[in-house]
Amino acid sequence: MTPVETVQHLYAAFGRGDIPAILACLAEDVDWEYGTAPNPVPWLQHRSGRAQVPGFFEALGAVEFHVFQPLKVLGDADCAIGLVHLEATVKATGKRVVEPGEIHIFHFNDRGQVQRFRHAADTWQHAMALKGD
Repeated sequence: MTPVETVQHLYAAFGRGDIPAILACLAEDVDWEYGTAPNPVPWLQHRSGRAQVPGFFEALGAVEFHVFQPLKVLGDADCAIGLVHLEATVKATGKRVVEPGEIHIFHFNDRGQVQRFRHAADTWQHAMALKGD
């Protein structure tokens, strides 16, 4: 699969809740949420290695998704960018997060596996929803 096809596959797997299918596309030493500054949002934390990535999906259990709509996926031989419309509510606070254009950045290794991944998200909005502000 090309990087664009892989990201489309990842989004479809996410929509089905198929975490094993997502993990199968990741390099063993994937750098998940690379470049993320320290923040209080459990689902926007840096994780190193495929074995730590399930913690991301576990952390997402704190939110209820209303909309997760991939709008566009662009890419080349070793990178793909996904643009996603996202709406979710933090269950503990009832506060809503709306990201009309959240950006997902996927870098691929020479075996076609995701080597690095990052959300370019409104971290402040996520943190305030988590806090209840």
